[in-house]
Amino acid sequence: MSANEPFVRADMQAFLDMLAAMDGPPLADVTLEEARGAYLALHAMADAPARELAIIKDLTCPGPAGDIPLRLYDARDTREAGPIITFYHGGGFVIGDLNTHHNLCTEIAAQMDLPVVAVDYRLAPEAPFPAAIEDCEAATRWIASGPAELGREVSSLVLIGDSAGGNASIVVSQALAAKPAAVPVALQVPIFPLASDAIGSASMEEFSDGFVLTKASIEFFELHYQPDKSDRRAIPTLAIHQNTPPTLVVTASLDPIRDSGRDYAAAIAAAGVDHTFIEVKGVTHSFANLRKAVPGAQGDLERIFAQMKFMLESAS
Repeated sequence: MSANEPFVRADMQAFLDMLAAMDGPPLADVTLEEARGAYLALHAMADAPARELAIIKDLTCPGPAGDIPLRLYDARDTREAGPIITFYHGGGFVIGDLNTHHNLCTEIAAQMDLPVVAVDYRLAPEAPFPAAIEDCEAATRWIASGPAELGREVSSLVLIGDSAGGNASIVVSQALAAKPAAVPVALQVPIFPLASDAIGSASMEEFSDGFVLTKASIEFFELHYQPDKSDRRAIPTLAIHQNTPPTLVVTASLDPIRDSGRDYAAAIAAAGVDHTFIEVKGVTHSFANLRKAVPGAQGDLERIFAQMKFMLESAS
């Protein structure tokens, strides 16, 4: 590695070499159905197996355009009142669903020993911006209300998501800061989030191709999602709310949208928000869903969980 080349961890490089050898078509060259199937297949191949849990249960809640599918995960059959983790999946608001992130959600529930509710929001282009965000906010408010269907008494919320879901975690947190839900947000955890406009950033140019998420893929997602970049629901760094909850921002050093996550961390730091910033070195976007193919990602994820536990304990 020359001084000008980015550090790539050995386990990550092995996975990148495997992807390059597969030489799959770019997203823009396949149908939406094929793109969604490929995303599911990638995680099925690359992520660690799902954990066995006491409860894995599909639910629905009312949404602005009909019922929103949800999935409840819990390592315990019953528990006392406490926080509930609300999870928003990645996929550029175009691909991804409850199944693409199922294994990761079981891991979060097992490691955090807290209930997790995953939100299956509407996708673009069938439902462009801001439909996904509207669903995520509606589902989160429903969860906060402690509905009987959950079988759990909710004391606070932990909002977490990866990539597009990281954007959703920030934007829903802002909505709940402006108009509180039935219980407070104790912690938000945007993982490699899209928080500022990544187009034109240094990381976008440096990691435009060959690092899992590509510039072409991001352009594909934007084409379908149609975000209004003057709206904080698309670009949450436009308006940092004074009541932003404690925040753990996680980025990946080889990610084209790395600088977007850095921008958000800098913005909340400037606003005086209680926060921690972790940049995982030598890994790409989506590392949290690559734990079988990239074994070190398990330890990276456990480091995130340890910090989440510390921050939740500090707040209680």
